[in-house]
Amino acid sequence: MAGVLHQQLCVARGGGVFYTVRMTDWFTGGGIALACFLIGGIPFGFIAGKIAGIDIREHGSKNIGATNVMRVLGAKYGLPVFGGDFLKAFLPVWFLKGAALAQVCHGADADSLPPWFIVVCGLLIVLGHTFCPYLGFKGGKGVASSAGFIGALLPWALLVCLALWAAVFYGSRYVSLASLSAAVALPVAAFASLRWQDAPRADLQWYTGLALFLCFMVIWTHRANIKRLLAGTENRFAKQ
Repeated sequence: MAGVLHQQLCVARGGGVFYTVRMTDWFTGGGIALACFLIGGIPFGFIAGKIAGIDIREHGSKNIGATNVMRVLGAKYGLPVFGGDFLKAFLPVWFLKGAALAQVCHGADADSLPPWFIVVCGLLIVLGHTFCPYLGFKGGKGVASSAGFIGALLPWALLVCLALWAAVFYGSRYVSLASLSAAVALPVAAFASLRWQDAPRADLQWYTGLALFLCFMVIWTHRANIKRLLAGTENRFAKQ
C-alpha cells in the first residue's frame, strides 16, 4: 500500500454517486485523522451550558458530558447533548465505512482504506471528546461518542450494549454503573457479532481490539465513579 491510501472511492445510492473520497498520501490521511480529532472535540455539553447561561464545568460533577448536563439542566439540554456527542462519532465513521464498502462494489483495492484507518479515525474522535482541544484538553468520559463509533461499525453489538445499559440503569438508577456494564460487555458483543457475520480476519482483529480499548478507556474515565460506587456515595438519578 503505497503512501496511505491511493484510490478514489465512490458510494452509490439509488444508482447515483452521492459522495467521493480521494486518498492520495500520508498528508491526506493525516489531515482526515486530524479533522476527526477536532470534530470529536466539539463540546456540545459546554455549548448547551452556555446557551442556558451557565458554565457546566462549574456545576454537578463539573463534566461536560450528557449525564451531567441532564442532571443539571434536564432532558431539554441533556438529550440534544447526547445526540450531538453520538452523531459526531457516528457520521464520520459511517462515511469512512461507506467509502470502504464502495471499493468492494466498484472493484477497487480493498487495502486502500483498511480497517485500521477507520479504527484510528474513530478513536481520534473519542479521544477528541475526552481530551477536548477547545477546553484545555479536558472533556467528557467518552460514552456517547464511543456508542456512536460502535454504532457505525458494529450496530448489533451496540444494540446488545444498549439493552444491558438500560437494564442496569433502570434496576439501579446509576448511570455510571450502567455505562461500565455496557463497556465490559462490548468486547464480547463485538466479537460475537463479527463471528456471526463471518467478518474478514482483519475486521475481526481490529474491531475486537477497538472494543477492548474502548472498554478500558471507559473504565479509566470512570475511575472516580468506581470509587464512589464502592463507597456507596455515587449519585443516582431519582425515579420520576
